[in-house]
Amino acid sequence: MHNPIAVLILAAGQGTRMKSRQAKVLHRAGGLTLIEHVAATALEMAPAPGVLAVIGHQAEQVRAAAAPLGIRFVVQQEQRGTGHAVLAAQEALAGHRGLLLVLYGDCPLLASSTLARLVETHRAGDAAATVITTTIADPAGYGRVVTDGEGAILAIVEEKAADAGQRGIREINSGIYCFDTDQLWPRLETLRPNSASGEYYLTDVVELLRAAGRKVRAFPLADASEVLGINTRAELAAADRIFRERKVAQLMSDGVTVERPETVTVDVRVSIGMDTVVEPFARLLGRTAIGEDCRIGASAIIEDSTLGDRVVVGPFTIIGDSRIADDARVGPFARLRFGNDVEAGAHIGNFVELKKTRMGAGAKAQHLAYLGDSVIGGQANIGAGTITCNYDGERKHVTEIGPRAFVGSNATLVAPVTIGAASYIAAGSVITDEVPQDALALGRARQVVKPAWARRRRAQSGSGEES
Repeated sequence: MHNPIAVLILAAGQGTRMKSRQAKVLHRAGGLTLIEHVAATALEMAPAPGVLAVIGHQAEQVRAAAAPLGIRFVVQQEQRGTGHAVLAAQEALAGHRGLLLVLYGDCPLLASSTLARLVETHRAGDAAATVITTTIADPAGYGRVVTDGEGAILAIVEEKAADAGQRGIREINSGIYCFDTDQLWPRLETLRPNSASGEYYLTDVVELLRAAGRKVRAFPLADASEVLGINTRAELAAADRIFRERKVAQLMSDGVTVERPETVTVDVRVSIGMDTVVEPFARLLGRTAIGEDCRIGASAIIEDSTLGDRVVVGPFTIIGDSRIADDARVGPFARLRFGNDVEAGAHIGNFVELKKTRMGAGAKAQHLAYLGDSVIGGQANIGAGTITCNYDGERKHVTEIGPRAFVGSNATLVAPVTIGAASYIAAGSVITDEVPQDALALGRARQVVKPAWARRRRAQSGSGEES
């Protein structure tokens, strides 16, 4: 039987080089916070109770970001280095006997397949700890890894403590470890703070293990980008680009057509069905799920929404937190703010705004309308310029429009109001009372024409006759 695995994520730091009021691990790449990326990777190595995050700076916000994944947390009240962070988690992990993976909350690109190979290598060897190392062209700022040439680590030397020869080493410490816990915990108990900084360094455990006659081995990784932490906005942008390039490549391999893929933004949790076409500059965000044979227009923005099959979204349309059923058409230049349910075959046209509205199957609002807090029956037709007056200054009210109703252009529907099935609302009407089924409602003043009135007015004002 293999020793069980637990995962410890170090996520307590502030990240001062980001120059942000927000904790570094709360910054986003690919549509997720950095801590969410790392926690999701950790969960591929161990069940949720076996994944523990050490949090400190803005602890409650970090907890809120990662808690939906089911992992556990421990608070490092005072941040005094990486070794101190592991010590803070010792009590919470006291019942775990096996392997401990130590990860960092600001390394979102680390793949679970890499961790699996790390664990496999560790189990196959004779080391008490195995650390991922990588070689980079410019190792400035990183701890150098001194080995015996056969994979055993002799020391990990921080740059400020390195001599000239050690600074020339290009193999660096990633800080990502696989430990045998029965060897780690006794070493941590003897860990002492650095005399200069007062911090406890996890790298010192390497020396303590070697002093106890135990080996620490390197696990060299060819792709350095997986383990380099994010410390600046430029590095954050680079990680974001990598996530999105991977996502678009995966979508295209799954049968999605992405036009001008370098212009399209797709979050990592988005799913898209086969034969859907995504036009340039579209942004597909959050947990959006798009069906098959759809077309997403240029510069459309869709967030946390579900689209059925054969849905057409016109260019420059914005959809948020809404459901669009099969064969519906939305846009161009439409806005579905939130809470909308557009049923099969419905049409939402240009400059139409919906909020918490259900459009029945085959219903149409083709131009220039605002429909808020509304229930609109199937096959109803909403004319250009129609608005639902849903807010009285204190509360929101519902407008109900029955199936096959016809609402004329520039109608003003003052909620709460009910318009019966197959009824007609005359253009330009203000409707404040219930309209029965099959009725015609007119709510406008009768037109009055006064011949020559305009000529007389101009004469009185001295502006003269028309030219």
